[in-house]
Amino acid sequence: MNETDVHDFVTRFAAAWAAHDGEAFLELWHPDGTLHSPLYDRPVAGKEMGQLTELVRKAAPDHVWQLLDWTSRRDVVVVEWQATRTTDGQRLDWRGVDKFRLRDGRIAEERVYMDTAMLRSARSIAWPTPLISLA
Repeated sequence: MNETDVHDFVTRFAAAWAAHDGEAFLELWHPDGTLHSPLYDRPVAGKEMGQLTELVRKAAPDHVWQLLDWTSRRDVVVVEWQATRTTDGQRLDWRGVDKFRLRDGRIAEERVYMDTAMLRSARSIAWPTPLISLA
């Protein structure tokens, strides 16, 4: 893939997030592709992306995903992002990185790397404390 192809892919991926558009996500994925994320209890098949988008929209209707940066090498694309949402009146902000392996311009594999502590603690309504205090 050349830089123009990668730029187009990243732009379409960010637009799909901005619109919470399940069809746009499906177009980015190989049906036999696989998503690995700490948010889900199993790997997700590319053909399930439309359904997954709808589940996320229902669980977190105010969820906002923003692209911060990206880089690529051959068929691997890495995007850095930040996300926000509100739960029980508390705004949550977190960042992560997605690593994609593309085949024919579509996602064959995606691995999501993020710290889930804030989201897990919000679910139990116990805000996390740092493991090491520098005070």
